[in-house]
Amino acid sequence: MIFFLLWSLSRSCCECLVHTCRRKKELKARTVWLGHPEKCEEKYPKNAIKNQKYNIVTFVPGVLYQQFKFFLNLYFLVVACSQFVPSLKIGYLYTYWAPLGFVLAVTMVREAVDEVRRCRRDKEMNSQLYSKLTVRGDHSMTHPDDIIPYTQIPADMIFLRTSEKTGSCFIRTDQLDGETDWKLRITVACTQRLPALGDLFSISAYVYAQKPQLDIHSFEGNFTRVGLLDLELNRLTKALFLAQVVLSVVMVALQGFLGPWFRNLFRFVVLFSYIIPISLRVNLDMGKSAYGWMIMKDENIPGTVVRTSTIPEELGRLAYLLTDKTGTLTQNEMVFKRLHLGTVSYGMDTMDEIQSHIIHSTPSRKPQPPAPKVRKSVSSRIHEAVKAIALCHNVTPVYESRVNGASAEPEGTEADQDFSDDNRTYQASSPDEVALVRWTESVGLTLVNRDLTSLQLKTPAGHILTYYILQIFPFTSESKRMGIIVREEATGDITFYMKGADVAMASIVQYNDWLEEECGNMAREGLRTLVVAKKSLTEEQYQDFESRYNQAKLSIHDRALKVAAAVESLEREMELLCLTGVEDQLQADVRPTLELLRNAGIKIWMLTGDKLETATCIAKSSHLVSRNQDIHVFKPVSNRGEAHLELNAFRRKHDCALVISGDSLEVCLRYYEHEFVELACQCPAVVCCRCSPTQKAQIVRLLQQHTDNRTCAIGDGGNDVSMIQAADCGIGIEGKEGKQASLAADFSITQFKHIGRLLMVHGRNSYKRSAALGQFVMHRGMIISTMQAVFSSIFYFASVPLYQGFLMVGYATIYTMFPVFSLVLDQDVKPEMALLYPELYKDLTKGRSLSFKTFLIWVLISIYQGGILMYGALVLFDQEFVHVVAISFTALILTELLMVALTVRTWHWLMVVAELFSLGCYLASLAFLNEYFDLSFITTRVFLWKVCVITLVSCLPLYIIKYLKRKFSPPSYSKLSS
Repeated sequence: MIFFLLWSLSRSCCECLVHTCRRKKELKARTVWLGHPEKCEEKYPKNAIKNQKYNIVTFVPGVLYQQFKFFLNLYFLVVACSQFVPSLKIGYLYTYWAPLGFVLAVTMVREAVDEVRRCRRDKEMNSQLYSKLTVRGDHSMTHPDDIIPYTQIPADMIFLRTSEKTGSCFIRTDQLDGETDWKLRITVACTQRLPALGDLFSISAYVYAQKPQLDIHSFEGNFTRVGLLDLELNRLTKALFLAQVVLSVVMVALQGFLGPWFRNLFRFVVLFSYIIPISLRVNLDMGKSAYGWMIMKDENIPGTVVRTSTIPEELGRLAYLLTDKTGTLTQNEMVFKRLHLGTVSYGMDTMDEIQSHIIHSTPSRKPQPPAPKVRKSVSSRIHEAVKAIALCHNVTPVYESRVNGASAEPEGTEADQDFSDDNRTYQASSPDEVALVRWTESVGLTLVNRDLTSLQLKTPAGHILTYYILQIFPFTSESKRMGIIVREEATGDITFYMKGADVAMASIVQYNDWLEEECGNMAREGLRTLVVAKKSLTEEQYQDFESRYNQAKLSIHDRALKVAAAVESLEREMELLCLTGVEDQLQADVRPTLELLRNAGIKIWMLTGDKLETATCIAKSSHLVSRNQDIHVFKPVSNRGEAHLELNAFRRKHDCALVISGDSLEVCLRYYEHEFVELACQCPAVVCCRCSPTQKAQIVRLLQQHTDNRTCAIGDGGNDVSMIQAADCGIGIEGKEGKQASLAADFSITQFKHIGRLLMVHGRNSYKRSAALGQFVMHRGMIISTMQAVFSSIFYFASVPLYQGFLMVGYATIYTMFPVFSLVLDQDVKPEMALLYPELYKDLTKGRSLSFKTFLIWVLISIYQGGILMYGALVLFDQEFVHVVAISFTALILTELLMVALTVRTWHWLMVVAELFSLGCYLASLAFLNEYFDLSFITTRVFLWKVCVITLVSCLPLYIIKYLKRKFSPPSYSKLSS
């Protein structure tokens, strides 16, 4: 059993939890007493995840603030409140308060539903109980001073004790840096040496931890013993308000500013208040809810969840997609693909041949028939290469006990050890190392046991080969290689094995004429390459090295440099054994999905915590970077001068992808932020490797600040949460790394390939539908305000309402609401066509569906139709004023219904039902509108032909213009649908 001391938010987990919880307190260094909470110097933040926006007390004020910070709702609140002043009152109070109350009620219900969902998700995550080691053996939630058995918990822990004699353990940090590999950790020595587990509570000890740092790989601590569409519409409503005020001033000016002109001015403002439609927000919010429902019901993207119902149209106008690599583009499952010996290359289809060579070149208890000299030479080379791969790594085999499921290493003699294949798994710090070891197992050389001092290989004949580990040199991002020195038990031979990236190994191995070329060939196939080499050492050579190496490790000054120099003394003229190629399996349909997004005009940036070489390989294999596209690898820079030189070198490149590390990125942003972002945005693709979670979010914010385009972030791990929440639109993938990214995102999908349909179909439709719906609702308000302006100007600029009471309420609700809202079902092309022609998506990023140009067109249409309806009714004026109201209002309702039909591009049966239902409601209500209409008049033929003529004149020219425009200048979608 393994035990840890837990304290939350000590170092790296704060990067994820701080962003999730939105904590604002400054996190400081702290001291945590082991098992003694009363000795803690301060109270620590609760170890919990919180995505909620409100609580019971702040819900109503918070929602009201969020609604009234929009100019549209604030304006109508002022107008409604003005009706309590007798001199400003126009019509009935419910005419203004009923629509406002309905809008707020719908908004609060929607926000409440979203908040309850967020609360349930948080409660599900935070209600998990973790085993806690106490004197009584209780099980409860953990606190900063608890001792807990090994488990997966969202907090940092100190490794105190393990049942392993060596004090070693493998952990995963996927929720911090996105890497799902296993990393070796060693216990605190003094607690590991304690005789019994219960002694943990008897010692006086505390842990001092430094304050949280951005670098999640560095930590100092001591163990001492004594975690846009709404904005555009908001701008348009401000323009409408300005037009409303100007129109009111014109009316008062034409009166000659007579009498209480200021009061008349305000009355005109109230009269023309329908220019700004209060139903705009509620229609858009209901439309967004409908879009979310359609997304979750789409059988082609099963498992998709819309977690935020306020921004589905953002999916339709994205210019940048920032994606994680591991678990998002890839499955993080490595497969060995190729072994190259210089003169011959072996692929997956030649494994039997390699296994045959291994059998003939390894010790066996049974005599083997003699092999030809040529074959013996090849077998020897293959055997040396496979043996080097089987020895040079940090992989540990783990055996699952069939009795209780506990992991254990086999003990005993060779004869009684259980090395069966069916209960063996591998743990390592890198998944490609596991792939290499699994491959050596498949060809007959199996790693069956390993500890800190030795490892054992099993040959095809079942013979066990033991090697003692003398030294091991772990992989670092600086050296880009790892090495091991082993002594073979049977012969006593000492061998130094090393493997690493070609850029690091090229100068270490002996001269050859094939390594560079073959590395390039494998890289073009999207394979991750490793160069493997060896060097035989005599006993004297090793003893000399060991002496110098130990002295270097004891140095006080420049220890790292002296240690590196000692190791480099061995790294000379090493024998090149082979070149390996490993492939990281991509997610299903990643290549066509990325190509689809690229053709749609979306620039893709890959932000990953992985190594530069790995990120570059995945960028190529996934076709994030096309095959014929150049790649500029940004050289490591550490100061302003180096950054300036490298930026100049990058500036001379054209149409090439950029690959840059997190450290170099930080230097560039410190001194040349604007220049770097400008150059990077011109690239067809950008790869940022070795990125911390904070850097990922910083890159998102940089794109938002320096461009006018919308950003989307997608990831699957806890280290992607900050990036997802910083983007305009966040998408989480529910995968192997848990649900943290999925729960924090606006949209959750199960596979990366689903993002294509999510954007091209649902995103595009949501944006175009919202744009059409918003502009049509504004048209509905502008046309009736135009009629009011014409009416007032004819009748001596009197501030008297044309329509009152139920006519105004009915106009905005049952008479026109359903047909207008049915526009959320409209689509210009079928989903299949939208996926086949992603170029249609490009137009949306320019915002042409909703712009001041399209808005001006609707303004002109409203002025024309409002003028025709009012003047037509006055020209055909009969005997009583009530006839003018009946003719104009009926023509207005028919015009709105016909305009919906004119706007629709693809008819849905619900649209037809909405049109007929609204018309039927209006006709049925005429029998009850005797307060406003003369019932004897509206049943005559005179009424019918006057209404028909006015309606025809208001709509027919627009139909003709639409037909001519579609014929001579058709939109791109109409070419596909025709």
